[in-house]
Amino acid sequence: MDDFLKSIPHKFSAEETKLLKRAFELSRQAHTGQKRKSGENYFTHPMGAAIILGQIFPDATTLAATLLHDVSEDTKITLEDIKKDFGAEISRLVDGVTKLGHVRLKKGSDGAYLENLRKLFIATGEDVRVIMIKLADRLHNMRTIEFLPEDKGKKVATETLEIYAPIAGRLGIGSWKDELEDLSFKIVLPKDYEQTKTLLDQELLRRDENIKAMVKNLRHIFHTEGAKYLDIKGRVKRLYSLYNKLKKYDGDISKIYDIIAVRIIAKSTADCYSILGVIHSHFQPVPGRIKDFIATPKPNGYQSLHTTVFDQSGNVIEIQIRTDLMHEEAERGIAAHWFYAEAGKPENGEALRAPWLQELQAWQADEPGDAKEHLENLKIDFFRDRIFIFTPQGDIKDLPVGASVIDFAFAVHSDLGYHMMGAKINGRIAKLTAELKKGDVVEIIKSKKEVKLSRDWLEAAKTGNARNKIRHYLNEHDKSIIQRVKELKLKDFTLPRFFRKK
Repeated sequence: MDDFLKSIPHKFSAEETKLLKRAFELSRQAHTGQKRKSGENYFTHPMGAAIILGQIFPDATTLAATLLHDVSEDTKITLEDIKKDFGAEISRLVDGVTKLGHVRLKKGSDGAYLENLRKLFIATGEDVRVIMIKLADRLHNMRTIEFLPEDKGKKVATETLEIYAPIAGRLGIGSWKDELEDLSFKIVLPKDYEQTKTLLDQELLRRDENIKAMVKNLRHIFHTEGAKYLDIKGRVKRLYSLYNKLKKYDGDISKIYDIIAVRIIAKSTADCYSILGVIHSHFQPVPGRIKDFIATPKPNGYQSLHTTVFDQSGNVIEIQIRTDLMHEEAERGIAAHWFYAEAGKPENGEALRAPWLQELQAWQADEPGDAKEHLENLKIDFFRDRIFIFTPQGDIKDLPVGASVIDFAFAVHSDLGYHMMGAKINGRIAKLTAELKKGDVVEIIKSKKEVKLSRDWLEAAKTGNARNKIRHYLNEHDKSIIQRVKELKLKDFTLPRFFRKK
């Protein structure tokens, strides 16, 4: 426990420390005897995830929930137990992470799946801390992915590259995004990874001396000019980012100027612009390569001045200038905005709701064909009227509140609805007319033959899709015997006379 607290760069109050110790001990005891694929005690995972999150977001409540995030699913301790011992807020965070854990990516190109996943994140995003815990959980798992079987590891890495890394990017958590991408890249595209790494290593050898000379030169110029700065250092481009950029330039690495960049940390915004002026007075800037992300930040909040110049040897070098706060926000993203807010730390995740929704709305806007009206209507209230139900395989079905097992079956496939003879909700046998709750995992028990649908199904169904399918079935099967005879053209069967005799 002492090592855990020392690993997080924050001084917790006595009350916060007490909370963390209780969560630490409960999680450690609950996971006793469980092992990871690596052979380590399972508790190293929730502890590792909490340490990762603590580096950028040292909030005691959120870290306690991170320590407990697998307890309710993998041990005998229930959510109600957590709520009783730790309160509703921590219980709600754990529940949200558990529900996100049901999500599985089957096809990265499945537009309907990705759309539902976005909706799920929005619905859960009422408290963005849930997403942050899940991202920390995924990052820790990716750091030990080599212990998974090859096929499963590739599936997890693909899921990370398609979903979790972009989410981290949208939240502005650059350090997590970069690491998630590179760890996934190595598994999903191993040959491309090795080729890109070899190219980068060769380029670093060629450019390293130029960067060192540039940094030394800048320090001397700033001292002479009286420019105020805090630090100057080199920054190497991440592998996955380089791989994507190489595709744009047909593999020609000489056209990529920011493989190694010089990053200057200044004291204030005014100093950033002053430093830019000093640099341009000593080095020729490359036309069209000056970008002001301070005046016009990127959608995820990123701020910095970028310029590309020719050094004294004629080499092209990119220079980034930002304040220390801008740098913190580039690394921590939304966490920095929340935790280090000048107005003081809010009591819960409500303060994160608006930026998070804006980011996801911006993500939706990136999709071609989306109308502005759609974005205007994309409000949290709309998603409060929807629930997300999972198949045992982790597929998501988006249904209205009050939907039943019947709605779910027809949402998966019409054939499944027509052959449904039973169902399980969260592993327990349930009625077909049972109302579903958000996050339920529903398994449909299928008959080999088509079953007889009841009118009770029509009353229990809430979706138009299910009601239409059931109504069609009932109309077909409720036809009179005479109508059926006519359809079958059995005109020699004198049924009317037979009925009169009866």
